[in-house]
Amino acid sequence: MFRSDQILWYNNGRWGSLGYAVPNVGDDPVTLNDGVRYLVEVIGRNLAGVMHTADVDLRRPPTINTLTRIHKLVTRARTILAGRQVPPGTPDMEATHNTPAPQDHLIYPVPYFRVRNGWIKQYCGLILGSLSEAVQHTDNRKAYEFGLEFSGIVGQYLHRVYRLMATELFGVPAAEAAKLDFTLTEAQLASYDPAKWFTSTELIDTVPPLLDVPTEDDKVVLTDGIPASLLIGAVPWPSGGAGASGAAGSPTTTTIAGSFAAPPSP
Repeated sequence: MFRSDQILWYNNGRWGSLGYAVPNVGDDPVTLNDGVRYLVEVIGRNLAGVMHTADVDLRRPPTINTLTRIHKLVTRARTILAGRQVPPGTPDMEATHNTPAPQDHLIYPVPYFRVRNGWIKQYCGLILGSLSEAVQHTDNRKAYEFGLEFSGIVGQYLHRVYRLMATELFGVPAAEAAKLDFTLTEAQLASYDPAKWFTSTELIDTVPPLLDVPTEDDKVVLTDGIPASLLIGAVPWPSGGAGASGAAGSPTTTTIAGSFAAPPSP
């Protein structure tokens, strides 16, 4: 079997049964680049804040609370990328005697595969994709800088999230939302009213499971971040594809990124 770069199922105890996911670090759990590590941590931790809200369990449009969190996640990531990226004609800062120590990327598992809200699930998938690109990019070899190529590869996922949110939920014209510097105004955020266009499906909807809501103390092992080299149970989500499940259709439990140390208790 070929290895996979798909978003991985965090099949570790109760989190696995709830469909938690992690970005795919491949065979690159560590980095020499503190700037990339910082960006991955900021995006991952903010995504965890978005994905542990009640909106993920509801099939109606997200509340403005969640959309504001996504707005802030994307704009903050944009700021970090814009402030730290180095154009091709600008010399990188280089060390003379200093050698950076390898550091693990911090990974924040989040609900994904069983998320009922279609909008949020799509946004989450794109952001997990951006994290996978960041941790596997070759700029992790550089000590201090990342280039425009890195920003473009990682940023395209965040731009897609923002464009989809702006056009589908806030009614922003596609041509305007497609601009790389487009940002929702306070007035646009305040005007959010999905009742104007959303057809309610409450008559055919069901109440989500009410006992699958972890507290902040339950989540602390996840929301503190797990070093990427200590992740265990990160496997492809079972599907109809060849090799996606074990014998008799059982989910595979083989770790695709090598042998890792035992994880914290779920």
